[in-house]
Amino acid sequence: MTTGWFRALIDKGGLKEMRDLSARLKFISEAERLKNVLRRSHTSEGRQESTAEHTWRLCLLAMVFEDELPGLDFAKILKMCVVHDLGEAINGDVPAVLLEASRDKSRQERQDLVALMEGLSQELRDTFLSLWDEYEKAASPEAVAVKALDKLETLIQHNQGTNPPDFVDYVFNLSYGKKYTDAVPLFAEIRRLVDKDTERRAAGPGNKG
Repeated sequence: MTTGWFRALIDKGGLKEMRDLSARLKFISEAERLKNVLRRSHTSEGRQESTAEHTWRLCLLAMVFEDELPGLDFAKILKMCVVHDLGEAINGDVPAVLLEASRDKSRQERQDLVALMEGLSQELRDTFLSLWDEYEKAASPEAVAVKALDKLETLIQHNQGTNPPDFVDYVFNLSYGKKYTDAVPLFAEIRRLVDKDTERRAAGPGNKG
């Protein structure tokens, strides 16, 4: 028996629109590369974290604080969380501590996102790119929230991780992303708590850099 939604699709001539399914699946296959992109962060068990793992916990972090973000479009927040690092699937991640030596990171990442989405419909490409641009420019309260949460998730992971002896990012982390985390009282308070852990890690042996 044909299900109701599929019958409605046929009745509306939707089979023609279904021809782009292979293109969507190809995009999903290409986006899988994000699982192989390694970040400077390490997990609690000592292996390098992937960008896809960071994205997952960023989404979870946003969900945990959804009730503290009244008036914001939470669906947009989650969508931004998902797409914010998607361009890294092609050329990888540039750690924040090295950004000064990589001034074109944003431009490269945007180009890579456009390339990754090549087979998608114009509507989908426009939607994804609009979300990415809004995030990158911190052009809305939702984008500022995701920016702040992104920094916080990174700091939490650095503090939680079993990092190698030459990992000396903690001092840098004490000022990293404060423009965004200080913009909203909620994030400033979370940052205060996270910074306590960062200071503890910074005071450890070999972490004076």
